[in-house]
Amino acid sequence: MIEWDPRLYKWEQIAKIVAERIKDGTYPPLTLISEVKLQEEFDVARVTVRKAMEALREQGFITTKPGKGSIVSPTDGS
Repeated sequence: MIEWDPRLYKWEQIAKIVAERIKDGTYPPLTLISEVKLQEEFDVARVTVRKAMEALREQGFITTKPGKGSIVSPTDGS
């Protein structure tokens, strides 16, 4: 069970956790990230996960295609 930091929005914390997973290779490049699975894992509303994904997209960690979902952006080396 996750310990939420009351000083930050949940979406910010989820974005940080997912970014760390991308950096440490838990989610390698081109991995599909399921919003539904994140929603279930963190027990939050879909809108919260979408806000986190939007932040990750803005930071360049993921790419989202309508109807396809969100994938981890390829690194420069791949």
